[in-house]
Amino acid sequence: MSSDLSTNATGRSAGLPEGACADTLLGVADRLMDRCPGHRVEIIGGVIRIAPLPDASHARTLTDLTLAFVAAESHGAGSEVLQAIGLWLPTGPEDFAIPDLAVVDADFEDHLVQFNCYAPAAFRLVVEVTYLNFQHDLRDKVGAYAEARIPVYVIVDREHDRLRVLTDPVAGDYVNHRVHARGEEVVLPGSIGAEVTLDVSAVLDARRPGTTT
Repeated sequence: MSSDLSTNATGRSAGLPEGACADTLLGVADRLMDRCPGHRVEIIGGVIRIAPLPDASHARTLTDLTLAFVAAESHGAGSEVLQAIGLWLPTGPEDFAIPDLAVVDADFEDHLVQFNCYAPAAFRLVVEVTYLNFQHDLRDKVGAYAEARIPVYVIVDREHDRLRVLTDPVAGDYVNHRVHARGEEVVLPGSIGAEVTLDVSAVLDARRPGTTT
């Protein structure tokens, strides 16, 4: 992918925090966001990663999940359900991720770090729906989210047709890694602040409106 990475007259890209240098990884990430609309840019382990615009099934899965969380009252006075919100990571001085979906504390905006990213302490759960480079979600982000001590990490693993629920982060990994197949119903940990039950088949199918299978 080619991109014009020029900065403005101040030497810093317009989206960077005040005082940040455009030659840093954050500066490069900021320019990539400007030059590659629709792509998701993240820095994990000091490496910039760019993901292209996902497919319709990916978007439909996120809508279905959002509705499930909202129905369970995860989106209300105590918490919010949000898509593509920035998460500042402790894995590097400029590391951040943009989970597909997250449940965050209602006061998350009080925990802004920089670059429109928020402190891990405000996150109760993150969700990733695999697309193209699925190893990024199954390997790299497992370590990153565990290091950030995100209590629950849910992976809709479309590559292997499974729903994965990771809990209890310790020392850069999750102690519990449960893999669920079609036909199961999964109750997510109460630590997210609501009783959320997911139908694995329905989540994996990303059903179109009006379908029943």
